[in-house]
Amino acid sequence: MIEDASGHNASVLILDQTRLPREAVMLRLASLEDAVQAIRVMQVRGAPLIGATAAYGVALGLADDAGDARLAYVIETLAATRPTAVNLHWALARMRRVLQELALATRREAAWNEARAIANEDKEANAAIGQHGLPLIARIRNATARSNHSLPQEGLTSSPSPPGGGGREGVRAYCDGDVVNVMTHCNAGRLATVEHGTALAPVYAAHAAGIPVHVWVSETRPRNQGLLTAWELAEAGVPHTLIADNAAGLLLMQGKVDLVIVGADRIAANGDTANKIGTYLKALAARAHGVPFYVAAPLSTIDFACASGAQIPIEERAADELGAGEVPVANPAFDVTPAALIGGIISERGIAAADALAQWRP
Repeated sequence: MIEDASGHNASVLILDQTRLPREAVMLRLASLEDAVQAIRVMQVRGAPLIGATAAYGVALGLADDAGDARLAYVIETLAATRPTAVNLHWALARMRRVLQELALATRREAAWNEARAIANEDKEANAAIGQHGLPLIARIRNATARSNHSLPQEGLTSSPSPPGGGGREGVRAYCDGDVVNVMTHCNAGRLATVEHGTALAPVYAAHAAGIPVHVWVSETRPRNQGLLTAWELAEAGVPHTLIADNAAGLLLMQGKVDLVIVGADRIAANGDTANKIGTYLKALAARAHGVPFYVAAPLSTIDFACASGAQIPIEERAADELGAGEVPVANPAFDVTPAALIGGIISERGIAAADALAQWRP
């Protein structure tokens, strides 16, 4: 995301993610309508990036009219684009709170300043997530360096391997040496944020620290966002392997995964977490085979007004995304992983048990 707020025709440049991984094309957002379209059709995606884009959408929408009625219309229009990603609504509420008390003559500049602040804070939060998540990967690396059959316990929350479940016996089966195998879902990397990523931030931090790491990347149908993860990992030089979504359980059973880290689109106050459809199945399989399962997200993704996952609205996407013609289709974009299946939430404040988020309440 590149900002150009100079002159009357201010704009924001984004990487059009609907064109990836075939080609990298920058797209200019120069109006409210451009920002709405980019969010709705997923030219930008990922909860943190959606929030930042929405904030810039407010600034773009006030270019010619910064009055109260226009401000309300701009925020309502952007809010209607994606119901599940709470960062969108958090960013819009913040923009409204800052702007509505200001004189009209100062609103346009203030809108750009606040959008810029939201984007910069996202960069800082995600960098911190990487540093807080790094020790999880480092402990696994240190344990496997001592013994290729050791499971680190300190700082990692997991369940015992069930009888005959594969457990940790094959933990080094895929990669030779002391490589840490991380599984993720969808795309929660640099493309989904202003910078660094959420679920991939600890992976990037580990790679930068010289820790050998390999990522299992789920294709994430029907939008295939796993291809975006594979693309950005390749750009960063991080070893990875793309897999069909339904292969994840087998790899977990075979002990070829040391750690699962996913992102989030909304986290309820009790720790229940909405993320891309298919996340819940990974959490169940991870629990069944004693693999630690973590969620990485900034504090802006926690919705303390939402008591539990049962209250999280689940976006239903268009049937044509499945390419099934006239066949009746259900296409929920997200599912909810219960807090009981989550080893911890990694935020810019550190790591907390999923049922202990009250300590981070504003």
